[in-house]
Amino acid sequence: IGMVNMRLEIDTSAPVLVTGATGFLAGWVVKQLVDAGVTVHATVRNLKDNAKCGHLKTLSNIGKGKIVLFKADLLEDGSYAEAMKGCRVVIHTASPFITNYNDARKDLIEPAVRGTKNVLNTVCSTPSVERVVLTSSCAAICGDTIDCQDAPDGILTEDVWNTTSSETHQPYSFSKVSAEKAAWDIADAQDKWRLVVINPAFIIGPSLSGQSTSATHDLVSGMGDGRMKSGVPAIQIGTVDVRDVADAHIRGAFLDDASGRHIVFKDVVSFLDLALMLSDKYDADYSLPKKELPKWLVWLIGPLVDKTFSRKMISRNFGHPWRADNSKSVSALGLSYNSLKSSMEEMFQQMINQKRF
Repeated sequence: IGMVNMRLEIDTSAPVLVTGATGFLAGWVVKQLVDAGVTVHATVRNLKDNAKCGHLKTLSNIGKGKIVLFKADLLEDGSYAEAMKGCRVVIHTASPFITNYNDARKDLIEPAVRGTKNVLNTVCSTPSVERVVLTSSCAAICGDTIDCQDAPDGILTEDVWNTTSSETHQPYSFSKVSAEKAAWDIADAQDKWRLVVINPAFIIGPSLSGQSTSATHDLVSGMGDGRMKSGVPAIQIGTVDVRDVADAHIRGAFLDDASGRHIVFKDVVSFLDLALMLSDKYDADYSLPKKELPKWLVWLIGPLVDKTFSRKMISRNFGHPWRADNSKSVSALGLSYNSLKSSMEEMFQQMINQKRF
């Protein structure tokens, strides 16, 4: 494949809308834009929540660009119209990533799908918008690691779609695939703007806000507070630093030739590999996991401890290799990936500083 034109020129002449700006990934997207001198229209749910918005205000004061905060709600039609005025690029990151929910449809699927439709319908009626970058997920490509067996040559590519998740099985993955399909339906029905999709695998790294809000932080916190000292689930997943995923969004927004979906991850690692990345620095002071739990044990107690570990989820993910091809992210977006070990160490140190464990 010939390298596409990789000169990344970030257009600072028009504001860029970033939805869900208080999120783990969105913070780094906003920072890259502000560092480049862009005015960012950042949507948040509550303008008065300083705990969530404070770091954005600080960033706006010290950065080359600036941040203008707008209130918007995924489930409120038209609530993004004001923030979108005059923007040529919309980066839609807002979508719930939580493992602790009561009602999968209400807490995960509805906000993801209706929110995406809401934002993109507003894009269609906003003359200035030329490009939308959507944060999807590898979960929209593959629901369980066993599904990799059905991919061509056993390797996930951008042509593969998750067909096995549902409202009752892997509802988070179902929310991501449903939202991305809705986005392509809207994009394909018009020719005014282009959709570029970023499909990251498991995202790790420090948060810009200093607040740990993502489900990723719950997993790492279990490694630090001793909950997982007897072992971690035997699961493999592609993993990537949050700043690389932010970089992919910026490149998807401003590279002339960017189009379609992009699988984004550095390496395939197990949860145990991630824990072992911390052992050099933190073994002496923390009860870090040293082994994987046997499948039979997780099968027995998993569903009692955490509803995400259903028997079906365990049988379809434990011990099955996860394989995917990230070469498009390198050849089409020009991504170069950071070390996962330093990413884990920074994330863990930040959580120690926050007294998370």
